[in-house]
Amino acid sequence: MGNYLVTLEAAWLVRDVQTADDAIGVAISEAGKRLNPKLDFVEVDVGTTYCPACEEPFGSVFLTANTAIVGLVLEMKVFDAESEEHGARIAKSVIGQALRDIPLNVIDVEEFEKGKKN
Repeated sequence: MGNYLVTLEAAWLVRDVQTADDAIGVAISEAGKRLNPKLDFVEVDVGTTYCPACEEPFGSVFLTANTAIVGLVLEMKVFDAESEEHGARIAKSVIGQALRDIPLNVIDVEEFEKGKKN
């Protein structure tokens, strides 16, 4: 049995916002409300997208017509999973139950030793 840090990406839709920073704040706040207090161990942050022309990183936010889609990154530690795939399925299921109707995709699974900080 292994312990895994599973990273998921989520596409969060935010309506009635004027700026990308506002969209990010609303998305993180709404996700936090839906995850807490039951899943307060899930870390929420804004994803990073790379410019296809210059390859510079920027926050994953697309804003048009006062509506934004924000790419969120969700991290969760899964203990005693049978494999990386099993750990990813557990994380996606647990987070998915709290974030119904939010598209989720597994982007990374890293094994870690219990007791070590990641």
